[in-house]
Amino acid sequence: MPAKLRQIPLFPADPGHLTLKEVADAVRQAGLDGLPDAKRRADSARYQEIDVRSALAESQGMPFRWALNPYRGCTHACEYCYARKYQRYLELGTGDEFSSVIFVKTNLPDVLARELTRRTWAHELVAIGTATDPYQPIEGHYRLTRRCLEVFRDTRTPVSIVTKGPMVVRDIDVLREISAHVDCRIHLSIPTVDEAAWAKLEPGTASPMQRLRAVRHMVDAGLNAGVLMMPLVPGISTPRAIVERTLQAFADAGARFVGTCVARLDPGVREHFFAFLAREYPDLVDGYQRLYAGSRAAKPYVAEINAMVDVLAKKTGLIV
Repeated sequence: MPAKLRQIPLFPADPGHLTLKEVADAVRQAGLDGLPDAKRRADSARYQEIDVRSALAESQGMPFRWALNPYRGCTHACEYCYARKYQRYLELGTGDEFSSVIFVKTNLPDVLARELTRRTWAHELVAIGTATDPYQPIEGHYRLTRRCLEVFRDTRTPVSIVTKGPMVVRDIDVLREISAHVDCRIHLSIPTVDEAAWAKLEPGTASPMQRLRAVRHMVDAGLNAGVLMMPLVPGISTPRAIVERTLQAFADAGARFVGTCVARLDPGVREHFFAFLAREYPDLVDGYQRLYAGSRAAKPYVAEINAMVDVLAKKTGLIV
């Protein structure tokens, strides 16, 4: 007799026992049918509420030690997103399931408060939004990111935020309160202002112009806000005219800094992105196969792109 498939209730009797591991077990046994109580909303994504046992994740090989992600999965559905590979740990695919099955860490603010009020907490920088966007649309409903920011404010913990979501301007009040005591830096991710490239590469995001208006609002509020022109996608967002127009838009918005890098295609992401190329940019597939022998683009190409960005940034007065 086959083993009974375990299904996870949305509101368990003991919420402390609902974990990502249990989610992975359920999906492994029954696929998405193992999440029967996940809520579908107007965007057609499924939202599964979960509890976590820890809030902060320790990072390796990054310029920060601690990371925080209120959600897992992202309806922004960026084709190049490196975080797609993390879905495999939950027995989910790196394609549409990354953007249509979102896990909501409902108890995250409370767990974070416990961790940051321990006497051993050293008030190190915490990076928010390293694996999924903290201001994707569902944040308007759950407000987990805002509640976490309030914890950072109360414990005087420095933060760094990465987002594509203009909703970040909602929290200008809390961000200013954090900035009054500790370092607080906000990065709006805007890989390009080219409308055609944006529409294909980032189908679920707000327009680049909306994000630039968010930068202007935050700078005008006295916040340390800038832009990440990441990733630069070879052959799509890297033509010189597009890069120059993008950097000029950043300068016009008052961005205080700019970061940039060429797209990285790790296993899991690579397969998804090549399928996207074959569908939307078939003429680029052969070139990408030569350019990406591994996860990273060939070093001479990266050096060429970096040099171009440096020259164009200097023309606009931006700091890269």
